[in-house]
Amino acid sequence: MSGAIDWNDWERRLAELWAAFGATDAETFVARIEALAAELPENHAIGLFERACAQDSTGHETEAEPLYRQALETGLTGIRRRRATIQLASTLRNLGRAGEGIALLSAERTEPSDEFDDAVVAFLALCLVDAGRAQEAAALSLGALSRHLPRYNRSLKRYADALLSDA
Repeated sequence: MSGAIDWNDWERRLAELWAAFGATDAETFVARIEALAAELPENHAIGLFERACAQDSTGHETEAEPLYRQALETGLTGIRRRRATIQLASTLRNLGRAGEGIALLSAERTEPSDEFDDAVVAFLALCLVDAGRAQEAAALSLGALSRHLPRYNRSLKRYADALLSDA
C-alpha cells in the first residue's frame, strides 16, 4: 500500500463488489475483497472487517471469527463496529457457541440506539433459541416488532413484556 487512500473511491469500489455478490463464485469474491483490503494499511480495522464479512458471507465462519475480533480490537468504529458485533455473534452461533453470541449482543443492547437496534434483538433472539431460551427469544422479537405495527403496538409490547418476565 502506498500513498493516501481516496476513501470515496475505495468505498465506491467496495459497494460495487458487494452489489455484485453472488454474480461470481465465492473464491473469486473473497479474493477481490482481499485485494481491496490490501490497499489499506496492514491490519486496518475496516480492511479486517470487510475481509471477515466476505469470509462469513461465503460460508467460512471459522475464518471470519478471528477477523471480526481483530477488527473490533483494532478500533473499528461507527456502524461498522455495530455490524461487526452483530455478525460476530451470528458467526459464533453458527459455530455452536450461542452463549458467546448472547453475551456480545446483550452488551450491545446497552449501546446508543441506532438503525441496527432491531438487528441486535433479532440475532440475540436466534442465539437465545439455540441456547434453549425460546420464550425469551419470542418476547424480545415481539417487543421489537411492536414498534413497527400500524396498530396493537401497546398490546403487543405488554404481551412481550409479560412473556419476558415469565421466561
